[in-house]
Amino acid sequence: MRILVNERGAQRLFARHLWVFRGDVVSGPDAPGLFPVYWGKRFLALALYNPHTDLAVRAFRFGPASGEDPEEALLANLRRALARREEALAREPEGGWRLAHAEGDLLPGLVVDYYAGHAVVQATAYAWEPLLPRVAEALGPYVQSVLAKNDARARALEGLPLYVRPLRGEVPEGAFLDQRENRILMERFRGERALDVFSYAGGFALHLALGFREVLAVDSSREALARAEENARLNGLRLKTLEANAFDLLRDLEKAGERFDLVVLDPPAFAKGKKDLERAYRAYKEINLRALKLLKEGGILATASCSHHLAEPLFYEMLKEAAADAHRVLRVLKKRGQPSDHPVLLNHPETHYLKFALLEVL
Repeated sequence: MRILVNERGAQRLFARHLWVFRGDVVSGPDAPGLFPVYWGKRFLALALYNPHTDLAVRAFRFGPASGEDPEEALLANLRRALARREEALAREPEGGWRLAHAEGDLLPGLVVDYYAGHAVVQATAYAWEPLLPRVAEALGPYVQSVLAKNDARARALEGLPLYVRPLRGEVPEGAFLDQRENRILMERFRGERALDVFSYAGGFALHLALGFREVLAVDSSREALARAEENARLNGLRLKTLEANAFDLLRDLEKAGERFDLVVLDPPAFAKGKKDLERAYRAYKEINLRALKLLKEGGILATASCSHHLAEPLFYEMLKEAAADAHRVLRVLKKRGQPSDHPVLLNHPETHYLKFALLEVL
C-alpha cells in the first residue's frame, strides 16, 4: 500500500517540509499507519499517515526507495535522537532534557522528555499508538521508568483516546523543559522586586528568588501555585504567590503605581492556529505593554512566546509596538529561543516555536 500525492504535495516534500495536507493526497490506504509516499511512480518519502485528519501525511524519511521497513526506519530515527543526547545525559543524569522533539528529530507526533532518570512520552499521531511498547523498549537503557502522558487535545483530532498511564515503572511529576536555560539566566540578576507572570510551578520565580528580596509569582491555577510554594520550601527560598488573571492583574498593578526591577512574561501559546494570530498578537502586545509600564528605569523585561504562528520577526515587531505605546526605550540584551535538545529544522519552520527576549528599559 502506498500514498499518492499531487504536484503541490510533492513540491512540499521536495523542499523537505515534512507535512502534506489531505487536500494534496490523491489516494491512500483507508486506515492510518506508516506508508511510502509517491508522486506518480516516483518515491518521495516514508510517512505517518492518517486519512481522517487534515494533516494527513507526516514524512520522516526522505531519499531513494530502499525497501526499508517503515516501522524500523522510524524507530531508527528515535535511536539516533537518543544517541545525540547521550553526552548530555552522561554529564547531567539528574537534569531535565528533551530526548525526542517530534518533527525536529524527524519523529513527527512524538515527544519524549527526560526528568532525572524518568521519561514522559506524548504521542499525537495515530501511527505511534501501536509502537509505544517499542518506544518504551528503546528508552530502556536511559531511564528507570516511562509514562505515556497522552492527554493532549490533538489526539482527539487523530481519533485517539486520551489517557495517562505508565508504560514502565513509576514516574514522578515533571515540568516544561524548553525554558530551562532561560530560567538559569535569571540567576545573574539582583534587585529588590521581581514579578513572574504566568508562573506555573515557579520555574522562573525560583531562580529569581536567589537574587531578589521579594519575588511575586502569579498564575491563574491555584494547584500550580501550590507546587511553586512547595518547590520554594524544598529549596529554602522565599516566594510570594498570587492566584489571578494576568491581564487584569497587570492593569491593577499599574493603577496602583507598583514598580519592579524585573518582570518575566512566559504565557501559554495564545495562537493555536493561524486563525488566532491577529487576536494573539493583540494579547501579546497588551501584556508586554503593561509589563513595561511596571518596570523602573534600568529594569529588565524577560518575555517569551511559544506560539510558532507568531514568527520571530513578528514577535519583535510586537515588542517594538508595545515599547512605543508604553513610551519606553528598550535595549536588547539577548535574543534566545529553545535549547539544542529542541532542534529546529530550517525546512520545517513550525519546529521553531520558542522566542525569548531579554530587554532593558532605558
